[in-house]
Amino acid sequence: MTDTDILVLLVDDHPVVRAGLAALINGLDDMSVVAEVDDLESTLRAVRAHRPQVILMDLNLGSAEHSGVEIIAELQRGVDGPAPKILVLTTYQTESDILRALDAGALGYLLKDAPAEELLSAIRATARGETVLSPAIAATLVRRSSQPGPTITEREVEVLELLARGMGNKELAKTMFISEGTVKAHLAHVYGKLGVDTRAGAVAAAIERRIIRVN
Repeated sequence: MTDTDILVLLVDDHPVVRAGLAALINGLDDMSVVAEVDDLESTLRAVRAHRPQVILMDLNLGSAEHSGVEIIAELQRGVDGPAPKILVLTTYQTESDILRALDAGALGYLLKDAPAEELLSAIRATARGETVLSPAIAATLVRRSSQPGPTITEREVEVLELLARGMGNKELAKTMFISEGTVKAHLAHVYGKLGVDTRAGAVAAAIERRIIRVN
């Protein structure tokens, strides 16, 4: 490692993935991995100890208490000095995942099937403060901006995700800490925006448009 290296922190819950990324990055002359972690607390410790310029962040951290999006948001407010630049590297590509990550503070968003050279170029660009998006992610954002009619709100996305898990109105109300009347109002808005008239139709349309994903 030299003084001019781009210092990279890996945040992923799969040791094999981290090992592969570390081998790829550490084989270069201009960047190196300073630590590999898999949850919020270890991420914060590594950031304070190593001051990485770029964090490669997965969104799904398995059994960890906090998601990648929650860690991204915490890094924007919980670190002394400038927050490191965050490049999401994940398999998730729904509209809600993308928007949540970018809104939380991620600078770029790549999919894990990206070629090695694309990933390495993205790390360099992120270190320079540039926004980098996989072609599929860019296409999703363009499609969203060009769709006619009202967009689905964050709260409505939450309703759709819970619908996809088979929850009824009473369960939705309890989970979201709202009344059943408010649930019905959300459903009416969602049905209208998606052009459907049933719960199953709403879920199917949301999955087709990549508004939500099914785990």
